[in-house]
Amino acid sequence: MATIGSASLSAPAHANAGLAKPLAELRAFWRQFIARAFKPYHPELHYMRGPGPAWRAKHPGRLN
Repeated sequence: MATIGSASLSAPAHANAGLAKPLAELRAFWRQFIARAFKPYHPELHYMRGPGPAWRAKHPGRLN
């Protein structure tokens, strides 16, 4: 899982004082959502090469 970090821009104390935190939380949510939703699938991360030596020891005479 990837972690997304960003530097937040601080707004002046008098302007948008009540909306700064909810908007920052919403922005962070959407950034993380988009990153996860459109993350390309990497099949090589889930690729298994086949049975290993333990399986072969338990199943003598089988090819795979």
